[in-house]
Amino acid sequence: MFDTALTANDFIFLAKGAGMTIFVTAISVFFGTILGIVFGVIRYQLGPFWSAPLMFVLDIFRSIPLLIQLVLTYAFLGTVLRLGMSGLTVACIVLTLYTSAYCAEIVRGGIEAVPLTLRRAARSLGMTWAQDMRSIVLPLATRVALPSWIGLALGVMKDSALVYVVQVTELLKSTQILITRLQEPLLLLMICGAFYFVISFPVARFGGYLEKRWSND
Repeated sequence: MFDTALTANDFIFLAKGAGMTIFVTAISVFFGTILGIVFGVIRYQLGPFWSAPLMFVLDIFRSIPLLIQLVLTYAFLGTVLRLGMSGLTVACIVLTLYTSAYCAEIVRGGIEAVPLTLRRAARSLGMTWAQDMRSIVLPLATRVALPSWIGLALGVMKDSALVYVVQVTELLKSTQILITRLQEPLLLLMICGAFYFVISFPVARFGGYLEKRWSND
């Protein structure tokens, strides 16, 4: 007979951890996408030579493991600068910059996928650069970039499990706490995986729906 020491309060504890995971992911993906769009447009407009300093900074965030970024940023802001930021704030800042570094390349690739002949035709009709970007480039680049962006968002959601190192109790950390107390690792990890699935599956399906709908237009 299946027996467990899990209680309703434990499930609530896990749900709160899942809520923290969703919160950190939403903040990081939202602001990271905005910064990524800005950085991606700058990268495209300036070219590889003039955007080299920006590329160098973005490469730092893409190359250094996220765990190290979280630990060093938390220590630097707290110990060196003595800003007294909470672990949640540090986690959101680091994940936002981490997301923007990858999103910038997605945006740049999406813009480059728009045919130059189409853009030249738009400019020959008297469109300004802003009108060209808004009416021509943005709709077409979004279709190209959406699958990669969905993958990035889901990746950030799973990477948010590392924010425990800055004292943020998200879903995986909540699971580890219960494993230590209840000594039921298999069951708890299965429940944790189910939470992650429930969070990520609708996002993946919605992205697939948009991609299929746009491909038929």
